[in-house]
Amino acid sequence: MPGLLSGLAPLSDAVTNDIRVEVISLYSAENSLPQQDTWVFQYTVRITNQGTSRVQLLSRHWIITDALEHVEEVDGPGVVGEQPVLQPGQSFKYSSWCPIKTPMGMMYGTYQMAAEDGTQFEIQIAPFGLKAPYTVN
Repeated sequence: MPGLLSGLAPLSDAVTNDIRVEVISLYSAENSLPQQDTWVFQYTVRITNQGTSRVQLLSRHWIITDALEHVEEVDGPGVVGEQPVLQPGQSFKYSSWCPIKTPMGMMYGTYQMAAEDGTQFEIQIAPFGLKAPYTVN
């Protein structure tokens, strides 16, 4: 796993059903406590509706893996307390954070979306790396 993690960029870009999800992650030194095995990463997500119909983000499912292969899954309604509606061509951007117990890891997941007609579908969040800048591979 560490070999895979070291090659993973701190950004990702995926398009599923005309919905684009772009992510960039940054190490948050001011919120991390390495001496207590806590490394905190901020990530910023931009979701863009590239389709021709309105969609709404209903829920999220994140899979977070650290360098020791410890996996945590996070599920919940919406993102940052919102369930944004995106018109065609519209984007929604938000930032959040994630603590892990090693200086490197990775995240990926899915968003559950609803189309204008009420049909629900999943969109992919491509894997991206979480890396403290002083990590030596």
